[in-house]
Amino acid sequence: MKKILYTITTLLLVIACGDNKGQSVEDIISTGDLEAIRAKKSEISEVQRKLEKDILVLDSAIAKIGGDEKLPLVTTITVKNQKFVHYLELQGEVKTKQNVLIYPEMAGTLEKIYVNKGQRVSKGQLLAKIDDGGLGSQLEQLKTQAELNKTTFERQKRLWEQKIGSEIQYLQAKTNFEASENAVKQLESQLGKSTIRAPFTGILDDVIKDQGTVVSPGPGSEVFRIVNLSNMYIEVDVPETYLGQIAKGKEAMVYFPVLGDSVMTKIRETGNFINPSNRSFSIEIPVPNKNGLIKPNLTARVKLNDYTNDDAILIPQSIISENASGEQYAYVSSEPNDKNEAIVTRNIIKTGKTQNGLIEVISGIENGNQIINEGARTVKNGQKVKILK
Repeated sequence: MKKILYTITTLLLVIACGDNKGQSVEDIISTGDLEAIRAKKSEISEVQRKLEKDILVLDSAIAKIGGDEKLPLVTTITVKNQKFVHYLELQGEVKTKQNVLIYPEMAGTLEKIYVNKGQRVSKGQLLAKIDDGGLGSQLEQLKTQAELNKTTFERQKRLWEQKIGSEIQYLQAKTNFEASENAVKQLESQLGKSTIRAPFTGILDDVIKDQGTVVSPGPGSEVFRIVNLSNMYIEVDVPETYLGQIAKGKEAMVYFPVLGDSVMTKIRETGNFINPSNRSFSIEIPVPNKNGLIKPNLTARVKLNDYTNDDAILIPQSIISENASGEQYAYVSSEPNDKNEAIVTRNIIKTGKTQNGLIEVISGIENGNQIINEGARTVKNGQKVKILK
């Protein structure tokens, strides 16, 4: 039967090829008229499409009547409502608010360095000493003078309380004592600048100046770099379109490609300023650094939870197709019979966000529907299929 149909098809094509104002295909080609050749090709192609369609219908009828109908084999997925958490993926850099260069507060020779590079130091720990240029000796003299003035004042005070001596002597002794105390405090403060101490607990990342170097306050005289790796955070620029979805306390997933490690955390702060150059706002995400491997300026990939639906319908993105009108659709199976045979229906759907190969279906598919999974690209609307278990 099939051979007969193909023979008929061939004959019809031959007839069609020769039926163009009495001209054959060879005659039209010999004219060199491009438009006529294209017209003839379109005419023959249309005839061929119609014949192929008729052949498919006849083949289907033959298979059905003859009892050897071959149904497309498909698999199905039963749709169920589930929680859908969507993440916005961005890139950021690790930073720390305690990453500073330490400068000297007075000019002089770097007399002694007490620490080494990489050493852990505590807040207030002595790191280095600068030659004080004799300020220490001056301080001892002032302290001695201050002790004498204190003794003189105390004796003059007792005499004054006993109504002995003049008031001017008492006031003069008091003034000398207070002046010497202030002088001692002032020189102690000045002498304190000859020592360099750790401003916070951290790691001495670098010893920039060598012992014996002449240093002075200001740029170019950095002596140490100290970093605190326990208070790390990631700064990320978020597009302004997500201003309503990204807020303080939202969940964030941080992945470090270099380390191959990830951590779960939450947004600590959101910026209140939109950067006009890139139309974004900044956020801070704290990251724990228990093993000390996370370093400042380390690149991180950040996933921010910008959308959550507790009763979402999710289907694989790969089974969705699109028609000529731009509408998306998926195939839904009817309830199969005892032979696992069913009819498929094409449902126009509306979709939302995607995540990890799954897409949220807003309308067009309901909870409990069975959708065609494997074989979704080969079936047609209203076609009978066989469902594999």
